[in-house]
Amino acid sequence: MKTLERAFENARKEGRPALLGFVTGGDPSLELTRKIARSLVDGGVDVVELGIPFSDPIADGPSIQSSSRRALQSGVTPFAILEMAEEIVNDLDVPVLLLSYFNSIFRRGTDEFLTLAAKSKVSGVIIPDLPVEESGEFVKIARRRMIDTIFLATPATPNDRLEKIIGSTSGFLYLVTIFGVTGAREYVTDSAREVAKRFVQRVNGRIPVAVGFGVSRPEHVKLFWEDGVDGVIVGSALVNIIEKTIGDEPSMLGELTKFVQSLRAATKV
Repeated sequence: MKTLERAFENARKEGRPALLGFVTGGDPSLELTRKIARSLVDGGVDVVELGIPFSDPIADGPSIQSSSRRALQSGVTPFAILEMAEEIVNDLDVPVLLLSYFNSIFRRGTDEFLTLAAKSKVSGVIIPDLPVEESGEFVKIARRRMIDTIFLATPATPNDRLEKIIGSTSGFLYLVTIFGVTGAREYVTDSAREVAKRFVQRVNGRIPVAVGFGVSRPEHVKLFWEDGVDGVIVGSALVNIIEKTIGDEPSMLGELTKFVQSLRAATKV
């Protein structure tokens, strides 16, 4: 059983959604990102998602854009993040995903990037700007390296294209329930919940479904779990904690752990 599959299966056995935590690699430094990852895992994150900073992250809102700028200004490179990913896997025994825009991969070469990712024990890669229709070569190489390629579906995804995505994605389906970019939100709309229910019904257990973009409160986790999703992805809310506590490492790490604990406890009866 692959590591992502095991993470979702273990969460399901415990009667809760898998919790995936996103942070930008190198924000505010590589050394602190390692400590942040430990804080997230201590709080109950099942999967750590590391963003490779990019100068034009089209799918990301202000919080993650700012974190990318801070990471780039600190001189972080994709390959430093790959090395860190291996350290996190070895030290914390948790699956690590990479989120990268395709240009960062293309510049190095798909085969070389995925070879390095495999050596770094990366479980999966999310590429927001790689359409499923143009992903054949990437998916083929990734499968040879035993790396999952995770595709996104949105409220605008028609059923015929969703079927193509379901057939190509592995690890899980990344479901975006809202239009727009990433960012912490105050509440979950009825329309977002309807999107989640519709996609869960359409997927019908063929692949785990994880909801991202805007999940930022314990009650959000509870609502989407009630709607049938298998996992939730939290990013901007974590990045916001990092940003507001830069310069106060103990507060940062403590707040991150406490916040994740609140998300993890959201579905407890």
